[in-house]
Amino acid sequence: MTTIIRPERASAPRQSNVQFLLTVGLLPCLLILMFLGFTIMEPRFLDGANLMNIARQSVFLLLIAMGQMIVLINAQLDLSVGATVALTSVIVAMATAATADGPGSVLVGIAVGLVVGGAVGLLNGLIVAYLKVPSFMATLGSTSVLTGLALIISKGAPIVGVPLTFTDALATSSVLGIPVPVLVGITLSIGVGVFMSRMHAGRNMYAVGGNRAAALVAGVNVKRTIILAFVMCSMLAALAGILLTARVGSGEASLGASYVMLSIAAAVLGGTSLFGGEGVLWRVVLGVVFLGVLSNGMNLLHVSSYVQELVIGAVLIAAVAVERFRETT
Repeated sequence: MTTIIRPERASAPRQSNVQFLLTVGLLPCLLILMFLGFTIMEPRFLDGANLMNIARQSVFLLLIAMGQMIVLINAQLDLSVGATVALTSVIVAMATAATADGPGSVLVGIAVGLVVGGAVGLLNGLIVAYLKVPSFMATLGSTSVLTGLALIISKGAPIVGVPLTFTDALATSSVLGIPVPVLVGITLSIGVGVFMSRMHAGRNMYAVGGNRAAALVAGVNVKRTIILAFVMCSMLAALAGILLTARVGSGEASLGASYVMLSIAAAVLGGTSLFGGEGVLWRVVLGVVFLGVLSNGMNLLHVSSYVQELVIGAVLIAAVAVERFRETT
């Protein structure tokens, strides 16, 4: 007796495997291959000090990418995160330089920076939610305004005089051998993950991004949810600006520009949908690690910055292409 295999049944497992690879297994596989490749080409890559350096370097992108993930889940986009970092850096440097060197300067720097980030996020959220300006245009305009403010306040020059206590506490100190910035990144990753998966406000963001009309009918306050998303995104970017200011020891109006594209790349590479309603934190963390390892490996191999820009751009295009393919399968 001849066994007939129906085409639709035979193709189902293959389609399922492809879907699994796209949604879960693709990025971890690429990461493992990249680790192996860089280890073979450059033995210093697996050195403990270098791995810790990757962690330090990735913290800033991780904070900004988490914020970008939150607004993307709401079917929005924030292009002002880089300018928020720059404005925060300038104002935090001025505020801490005006204080005496001591623990107070740390508290002042953190408080001022978070207020700046919260104000920027609130402004972006109000413009998008109430004026109904597309987030792409609203945050593009904000970028120009914030960059102009940072340049006017700093007069185009670095703001010096940041207290040593501030830089020591937030840049060079460590707890149980783990640098403070890395601890900040780990703590906030857990906090954001719990907020998005366990808390009512976090689940509302998925509902708004997935189907805004249905969320409205279900009683979700859509405008408040969108505003909250932008406030969280800008405050995370501001925190990255605070840590970067402590690291460089001055306020820089040029800080953060490269993080706009990288944060979108990390979020999309981690599976966050550009169309809203989908995204989980652990995948975004993997996306950040992927970009951090890629950048570090290319630096060790003395790849020029121009080529690195090219590779990062290609990765972003590939991530979006995979995202589109995944959406249609």
